[in-house]
Amino acid sequence: MPIIKIGAKAPDFELRDQHNGKFRLSDFRGCKVLLSWHPLAFTRVCARQMQSLEKRFATFGKLNTIPVGISADPVPSKHAWARAIKVKQLRMLSDFWPHGAVAKKYGIFRKEGFSERANIVVDERGRVAWAKVYPIKELPDVDELLAVLEL
Repeated sequence: MPIIKIGAKAPDFELRDQHNGKFRLSDFRGCKVLLSWHPLAFTRVCARQMQSLEKRFATFGKLNTIPVGISADPVPSKHAWARAIKVKQLRMLSDFWPHGAVAKKYGIFRKEGFSERANIVVDERGRVAWAKVYPIKELPDVDELLAVLEL
């Protein structure tokens, strides 16, 4: 399945964050939502990706955007990892069970059992406004994301 198309209705989902809190995409209508997919917790590039979002968390807020990190790791792993990399504000969602179900809906689940490294922006109406898949070892440029969100 190819990555979800720009302009498509973003599939709604409910996942748990690193604190076991519920996150439902449709609850954030009226805001943009950045779905920042990372393959696996406790890996260097993924840590830097989440830390870059944490560092610019206030800037995302000024752009009416809720950033979230998502991977197929279970909630306890996300919790331990968030503490280890000092992520306090960013919600890190677990797409663990059914394993990778949300990544599959967005067309970014890999046969290896984890998601692509990707950023998908859902607009205020719940439509996909922007999407990009990155090489698995490449750190996404947070300034590129902010430029997209300013449009």
